[in-house]
Formats: sequence, C-alpha cells, structure tokens
Amino acid sequence: MICKKCLVSGRVQGVFYRGTAAQRARELRVRGYARNLPDGRVEVLACGEEEAVQTFVSWLWIGSSAAKVTAVEVADAPEHGAPQGFHTA
Repeated sequence: MICKKCLVSGRVQGVFYRGTAAQRARELRVRGYARNLPDGRVEVLACGEEEAVQTFVSWLWIGSSAAKVTAVEVADAPEHGAPQGFHTA
C-alpha cells in the first residue's frame, strides 16, 4: 500500500470536485479524503494499491465536468493512520 497527499489548484471548489473525487476513489478502492482548503485548493489523501493510487492521482487533473485544474502537487504521505473508505470534508 502507498499513500499520496495532493494539493489541487484551479477552479476546484463549488464545482462538485470533492464529490466526484470520492466516487472515483471508491471505484478504484482508494482510501482517504478530499477537503477544501481556505486558500481555494483541495487537499486529497489517496491510499491503496500503487496502481490504483497512481490512476486516481492522474484523474485528479480531470475532476468534475465544471472543474478547471491548473496544478496537482503530489507528495508521499505516511501509510499509518489512513482512513477507512474515502470521505469528503
């Protein structure tokens, strides 16, 4: 299992980005969360099998149909403490 923490920039708040991310994560069996940050970005934690996490991280560039992603910063995250399921906040 691997975990990645991603910071997604662009028009990603108020466009169902987190909800769409949760749907995609569940399809891929990726655990973690997506939450809005005060600066307008969305923080995403993605944990799971390497191939599924990489597929999900690539998908973050797409997002919901109304989103316009301009950047996705990706960093390794600790595997311990990964949540069960995928949640939005």
